[in-house]
Amino acid sequence: MNGADTAWIMVATALVLFMTLPGLALFYGGLVRARNVLSVFMHCYAIACLMSLVWFAFGYSIAFGGGNSGYWGGLDKAFLNGVDVDSLAGTIPEILFFAFQMTFAIITPALIVGAYVERIGFGFVLLFSSLWMLLCYAPVVHWIWGGGFLSDGGIFGEVGVRDFAGGIVVHETAGLAALILAIFLGARRDPSKPPHNPGMVMIGAAMLWVGWFGFNGGSQLAADGGAAMAITVTHLSAAAASLTWALWERIKFGRASLVGLVTGTIAGLASITPASGFVGPVEALIIGGIAGIGCQEMVTFIRNKAKIDDTLDVFAVHGVGGIFGTLMIAVFGAGTWVAQLGGLVIVGIYTTVVTVALIYICKAVTHLRVDHETEVNGLDLAVHGERAYDITS
Repeated sequence: MNGADTAWIMVATALVLFMTLPGLALFYGGLVRARNVLSVFMHCYAIACLMSLVWFAFGYSIAFGGGNSGYWGGLDKAFLNGVDVDSLAGTIPEILFFAFQMTFAIITPALIVGAYVERIGFGFVLLFSSLWMLLCYAPVVHWIWGGGFLSDGGIFGEVGVRDFAGGIVVHETAGLAALILAIFLGARRDPSKPPHNPGMVMIGAAMLWVGWFGFNGGSQLAADGGAAMAITVTHLSAAAASLTWALWERIKFGRASLVGLVTGTIAGLASITPASGFVGPVEALIIGGIAGIGCQEMVTFIRNKAKIDDTLDVFAVHGVGGIFGTLMIAVFGAGTWVAQLGGLVIVGIYTTVVTVALIYICKAVTHLRVDHETEVNGLDLAVHGERAYDITS
């Protein structure tokens, strides 16, 4: 065990949890109407609690168990069987590796929240998130990070799919699931209302930015120069994407918005995530600079051309950002085109099939969408019996 590595991953674990609670909750909460802000907080908080227990029970074993099939890790480590204070994962305690990966298992289904806010049933959220994490997210983790068939030595040969911190594992899977759920749900009855609190959006985005240092830097699993470089390129990509998003808004609409600026931040962070362990500062500027414009154009396409009400643009920002960053690994020569494209296609098809199947299964158990009256009055009061504000908007 290395003490410095252990200390850094402890910090990184706290930073990644901080991304969901309170970062993502505030970012998403500020973007919805005031009558639904508490429901967004409820979704993020409940998912964080439930995914922790599901990851402990079965998720960690499916992702990182000792199975040698290449497709899943088995159940030998269910409920942390055989993991104690003396068990190691590389140079850190395995129990710490479990906790670090648990924070990824929390934020991935939490990202999907942004696609279905203001109209989804709370019971559906809990059931779908649990099954999706076990049957979609955890197996994909094993395929790429757990020594599965997409990793080095797998179906793509000596150099497998390169995904340093989750461009495919986190952002592609969550982005596609979000898009599919938005299609099944249909549009909100009144999608024209603006964000109720742009200041809250900025605070949440800033927390996500800080937490992302643990997300990407921690994925090095060591306190070394690789972790420092991952943090540096993460920051530069976020800064570049923020400014290019704002500039593109200025060119198109004559003004740059705060919500746009910080959404660009998230686009830059999502895009650099898979490449953060494989590129340098100049490449990070290029990735972020392109992401700020490309993800913004995808937002416009999904909303105005495809007419899909992905409420908070999860697919356009996270999904497209993660896919773009994954491909840029091949562009800069740190991975092969066959593996990068192949990994995206295989995981994309699997995610689509599993997500659609789970939607039908969960719909048979609990309501997918709330009724008309609940949606009009807001989920805060109708579903949770609470209200964040005395006025409605």
